[in-house]
Amino acid sequence: MTVRRAVVIVPLLLAGCSAAPQIAGLISGGAVGVSTGSPALGFAAGIVVDAAANAGMKYYGRSRQNAEQDAIADAAADLPAGGRASWRIDHTIPIGNEHGELEVTRVIANPLADCKEIAFSVETGSGKDVRRGWYLATICHQQARWKWASAEPAVPRWGYLQ
Repeated sequence: MTVRRAVVIVPLLLAGCSAAPQIAGLISGGAVGVSTGSPALGFAAGIVVDAAANAGMKYYGRSRQNAEQDAIADAAADLPAGGRASWRIDHTIPIGNEHGELEVTRVIANPLADCKEIAFSVETGSGKDVRRGWYLATICHQQARWKWASAEPAVPRWGYLQ
């Protein structure tokens, strides 16, 4: 297995593990150090792979978060105040596909942009093990579609991606 493949495969295998970039750096740094006989090259390669894997995982996490937010905004786009709808996201890699309900709680019309406040649920699990969390957000009409407008630090569900 080449170092390039390890950079791609190890983080995917450990997608739920926050230590995945460090593990990828350790493995690749060790492989480079052993194959070249130079601990300095191994150390440097490990640092580079750790940084690249960390940046890649954060980018991937943000793109999944953005897709989920767009799915929620799309479901609320045509609803009036008090309107309810279901939403669902099906990611390319089918891990973490989520769904729920939403309700438009208020329409905010102003000269800058039309906005809506929404309450939405996220359901995880199935059957009797289903868990539902409710969250609040604001979406605004931006050019051709509705987009997420809430400040993310107010929403703890995305953890370290904030």
